[in-house]
Amino acid sequence: MKILHFSDLHIVPAGQRLFGLNPAQQLQQLIDHALQHHGDADLCVITGDLTHKGEVGAYEVLAEKLQQLPMPVQLLVGNHDDRHHFRSYFPDQSVDSHGFVQRIVDTDLYTLVFLDTLSVGSPEGELCAQRLQWLSQAIATSHKPILLFSHHPIMDLQFPSMDWIKLREHEEVMALIKQDNKVAYMFAGHVHRPAAGIWHGVPFATVSGASHQHHLHFTQTGASDSSLEPAGYGVISVLAHSITVHFQLAQNYARFAYQGPPLRLRAKT
Repeated sequence: MKILHFSDLHIVPAGQRLFGLNPAQQLQQLIDHALQHHGDADLCVITGDLTHKGEVGAYEVLAEKLQQLPMPVQLLVGNHDDRHHFRSYFPDQSVDSHGFVQRIVDTDLYTLVFLDTLSVGSPEGELCAQRLQWLSQAIATSHKPILLFSHHPIMDLQFPSMDWIKLREHEEVMALIKQDNKVAYMFAGHVHRPAAGIWHGVPFATVSGASHQHHLHFTQTGASDSSLEPAGYGVISVLAHSITVHFQLAQNYARFAYQGPPLRLRAKT
C-alpha cells in the first residue's frame, strides 16, 4: 500500500494570497508532482489546516483542486479549519456520532485511524472525553497494527515553537497507546516541517507544509517564524513488516548519471 501524506494547505478564497503565496498554486504543484511520480498511490491523507481561516470560499477552491486526484482522499481538520463549512463542501467525509471528523479504515495489513484534534479558537490540539473514548474503542477493537493520523502531533519534537501547541491530551493518548501496544506508526501535520523519530517506543513522522514552512529553530519559544522554503509531502510505503516514509519535495530537478571514474572500495588493512 502506498499512501501520500499532504498537510497544512492553508487554502484561501480565490483571488487572495497568503504571505505573498497563492496556496492553491502551491497545492497544484504538489498534485502535479504526485500524479507524475506517485499516481499509483492507494490513498492520499491530508492532515489538516486545509484552509487558513475556514472560509466557505476556501473550501470551494479546495474541493475543485482535489477532484484531480484519482485515489481516495481522507481529509482531517486542523486548528485553522471550520467543521461546519468543511462538512458543507465535503459531505462524503466520515464523521463520528458526535460530529467529529474521525474515521477508522481497515486494510489487509493495518487499521488506519484518523483523528479530529480541532479545538475551536485555540492553536493547540484537543481530544475531549468523547474523542478520547472513541480512540480508546478504536484501539481496543482493532485486530491489526494501527497507523494513527492526526493534525496536531501527540509527541514532542524538541521544536519549542511548535511543541507548546501540540495535542493537550498527549499523556492520555500515550497511556492508551502503551496499554495495547497496537499503534505501529503515528503521522501528524501542524509542524510545517519533515521530522521523524520515536516517542515512547512508537515511531512518528511529520511532513512539510503544502504552503509555507516553519523556520527550524531549537531555542525560539512562542509562535514560530514562517519561511518560504520549498513545499513537500510524504510518501508512505506500507508492507507487512515494513513501513518506510520518504520526504518528497514537490519540485522536479534535473537528474544526471555519475560520469566519474569507477568507484572502488578498498578493504581495511
